[in-house]
Amino acid sequence: MMQWRAFAALFALVLLPLLATFFVWAFTRRERDLARFIEAALQPIVVADIDPRRRRLRALLVLAAVACLVFAIAGPMWGFHWQEVRSEGIDLVVAIDTSKSMLASDVTPNRLTRAKLAVHDLANELRGDRVALVAFAGTAFLQCPLTLDRAAFRESLDAINVGIIPRGGTNISGAIEASLAAFEGRQGSHQAVVLITDGEALEGTAADAVKLAAERGVRVFTVGIGTVEGELIPMESGGYLKDRKGQVVKSRLDEAGLQKIAIDTGGVYLHAGGADFGLAELYREHIATMEKRELESRMEKRYEHRYQIPLLLALVLLVAEALLAERRRTGAAAGGRTEAR
Repeated sequence: MMQWRAFAALFALVLLPLLATFFVWAFTRRERDLARFIEAALQPIVVADIDPRRRRLRALLVLAAVACLVFAIAGPMWGFHWQEVRSEGIDLVVAIDTSKSMLASDVTPNRLTRAKLAVHDLANELRGDRVALVAFAGTAFLQCPLTLDRAAFRESLDAINVGIIPRGGTNISGAIEASLAAFEGRQGSHQAVVLITDGEALEGTAADAVKLAAERGVRVFTVGIGTVEGELIPMESGGYLKDRKGQVVKSRLDEAGLQKIAIDTGGVYLHAGGADFGLAELYREHIATMEKRELESRMEKRYEHRYQIPLLLALVLLVAEALLAERRRTGAAAGGRTEAR
């Protein structure tokens, strides 16, 4: 809206000098054409009822009206009042798997990079919601607490990488527990978790954490990344990850476990195996429909819009220009009308 208003004001400012130039050209050409067809000595008689001053005044009225319209489009504001602004939304925690299996390239360029890009898209959809970030592998920790600051959340998201948590593995239970701890209070009706992982829970079972989330009313939306067929895990030093027996490790998506977590907590399971994760659709269709609560209340200074004043003045000037005639009543014409009566 502000960009459109600035563009319109700039266009009007360019139009104003062009209009003034047109009037000067029109007056000059009119005088030149008049001198070409009527001798100078006869002009006071032939066009005696034409008042050049009125013609110039009408042009000035039009220019003044355009200037007022430019001022109105610019959106003048002065004076202000204080207004209470309330922000309503939900509390959302995004938990991202940072284990080595997230380096698998069955999702281009790899699972973790695509997950981070998808979360950026999710952040664009948030409207008044607080969001937090949890990173997990063998353990989990709060990377970014609940905040309305999208820039701070994005910086924390960009800092996530494989190896940020020294302990390897995939502790889904720890991820859910860390996400629950990030919430303030136990009112789960407006709290949700988006859990992004390949689903290979290598650190115990998530049953207890899932049960706790369900009891608190926190919905867990699970996002399974990767393929059921699996993919080898590349190493930075070259080659692929091997287990203790020297066998190459292939990371496979555990859809069944993630689906059960979503069902038990009233959430939804999403398989993100293609180019489009669908996190934006997940937010709009499911998360955004959850019960909201007031997250923030603050007083803001609201400036008063005064565009009505120059707009009204422009209208008055245009009406005055329309009512102002270029012809004046001569004495002869007035006398003739008197005799006719």
